[in-house]
Amino acid sequence: MKSPSMELWPIGNCQVSALIDDRARIVWGCVPRVDGDPTFSSLLDGRDPDNASAVGLWAIDLEDCAQVEQHYVKNTPILVSRMTDSHGGVIEVTDFCPRFERMGRTYRPVAFVRTVRPVAGSPRIRVRLRPTRSWGDPNVERTSGSNHIRYLLEGLQLRLSTSAPVGLLQEERSFRVEQPLHFFLGPDESFAGNLATAVEEMLGYTRQHWQNWARGLATPFMWQDVVIRSAITLKLCQYEETGAIVAALTTSIPEHAGSQRNWDYRYCWIRDAYYTVQALNRVGALDVLEGYLGYLRNIVDDAKGGYIQPLYGVLGEAELHEWEAPRLAGYRGMGPVRVGNLAYEQVQHDAYGQIVLSNVQAFFDERLLRMAGVEDFEALERVGERAWELYDKPDAGLWELRTRQSVHTYSAAMCWAACDRLANAAERLGLGERQAYWAERAATMRATIETRAWRPDTNRMSATFSGDDLDASLIQLLDLRFLSPDDPRFRGTLAAVEQGLRRGSHMLRYDTEDDFGLPETAFNVCTFWLIEALHFTGRDADARQLFEEMLSRRTAAGLLSEDIDPQTGELWGNYPQTYSLVGMINCAVLLSKPWSAIR
Repeated sequence: MKSPSMELWPIGNCQVSALIDDRARIVWGCVPRVDGDPTFSSLLDGRDPDNASAVGLWAIDLEDCAQVEQHYVKNTPILVSRMTDSHGGVIEVTDFCPRFERMGRTYRPVAFVRTVRPVAGSPRIRVRLRPTRSWGDPNVERTSGSNHIRYLLEGLQLRLSTSAPVGLLQEERSFRVEQPLHFFLGPDESFAGNLATAVEEMLGYTRQHWQNWARGLATPFMWQDVVIRSAITLKLCQYEETGAIVAALTTSIPEHAGSQRNWDYRYCWIRDAYYTVQALNRVGALDVLEGYLGYLRNIVDDAKGGYIQPLYGVLGEAELHEWEAPRLAGYRGMGPVRVGNLAYEQVQHDAYGQIVLSNVQAFFDERLLRMAGVEDFEALERVGERAWELYDKPDAGLWELRTRQSVHTYSAAMCWAACDRLANAAERLGLGERQAYWAERAATMRATIETRAWRPDTNRMSATFSGDDLDASLIQLLDLRFLSPDDPRFRGTLAAVEQGLRRGSHMLRYDTEDDFGLPETAFNVCTFWLIEALHFTGRDADARQLFEEMLSRRTAAGLLSEDIDPQTGELWGNYPQTYSLVGMINCAVLLSKPWSAIR
């Protein structure tokens, strides 16, 4: 039995997404949106997809398959899998979710499209389309017609329209591929025209759409493929209808083997989304920022100046009740599979800073279709008041500890940044009195943080006001402009964090017991934070070497999950993880030679 791995290729259209494994099988995909019920649940089923009893997948099995080569169509999330059998027969499977402009709107249906083309020899395939409902239930009612099969799922129906023989699909019989086959699994509507023509047109329009989007990216000279692939995948993590950005496309892939650290990341964390738009801003993907700011304005309006949760649903839902799906055994059988995330109940004060930091660009950026004005500033002032009120109060921290609270330096510094940046926005708007008001508050907060977090005995900032703790988030004091690279306090803190938390080429979040014991894997974004700090403190060669090593850890799709085993290099945690993609973009932009070097 071959265990599932992170060798997964995302496709999507900012409405739905899917993950395709290294045998061209769709093994994960939720409907009608990213946080929905997995129609394709095989990734968390615990069974080998080759197994006769496997469910929750869409496999196009080539008889006697000997080799599979996969690649994305240039600058798109369209996947091509070239499959060769032991007799020289070859097929190409192309996978995508349609996305393009049509009649003044973006067409992004709840749909997955596959084409199968014979390339050489006499290849034979068997199609196993085995959707699940209600989190792993394979008992899906089906009806069929001459050119389609309907699947009655939880709350919706999907129709497979196809040019392949319907009877052979229903009985999962093998047959020879002698002409291109087209499969469109989407809304329960019949095709008015020719299916093959429609699918090929969708493919062409989708390719053109993504390549035009990528063409607008301000990529650095070096590592362009890394930046473009990361940016496209971050775009796939946005639920475009509302602008929400999810932390990952999956739930419950454990942070390490048997850890029980299995969380549902298919929601919008204020923190993660801030880092995502920050990175995409650096390469000019303003459409993601504009969509997310619309989502944030609604969150702030609903809060009415009060409590902001760490995360929300993609429609802005406040309650994300957490429960376990009993039918699914989990990734490699390592359950539980959790749906929802109880972290929505936590107190995490850094969110107030990230809301202001995400919004502040809109006061300055003339490219935006909707620049921020006085009314937006007044709404953000209510967020700033909460930051001022709470910056020196205990919270769960950015690592979301479930059983204890402290005053976390990272959260306090984020709250300081909220007030500091509000002063900048007030100055931009010509509001002198408000500028002085917020600058005074920021100065008071800075003095408190510098006093209560600094530990002269160990020459470092502490991760909490109450202890002398090490935490990789202390490196972010540089990115927040709270400390400068040449500040001896930052130098001392960086040295302590690197000595205490670095494991070879990787960084732990922390090295103390939490709710689940000692962490065993490194957190990928922390390594990218270290790379940035090394660069800014004059260790550029070390930064480049570490960055290249991190790039070597990517999957074949060019992506990273949340965590990595420092000993084996194996990837763990939800995938693809926005934090990790952000890290690749930020470091590439920072470390690249300028374009002028070759002009």
